[in-house]
Amino acid sequence: MDCRPGCGACCIAPSISSLAKPAGVPCPHLDEGLRCRIFGRPERPACCSGLQPSPEMCGETREDALHCLQTLEDLTRPQ
Repeated sequence: MDCRPGCGACCIAPSISSLAKPAGVPCPHLDEGLRCRIFGRPERPACCSGLQPSPEMCGETREDALHCLQTLEDLTRPQ
């Protein structure tokens, strides 16, 4: 599966500790088209590089992806 154009859910919903990015806040490397400005570059965090789109994570729409990723974020948040 390829990334859905205009989605960016994986750059918004989860927290990214290596970038000090809280959950629900767009990554500072996200461009106006909701694409990663550092995709394929060495400074891209390993957690981002290892994330691959899948029907289970992305669903049918951007809203599905945001919901799924927010749910995963909630389930894995340290208490």
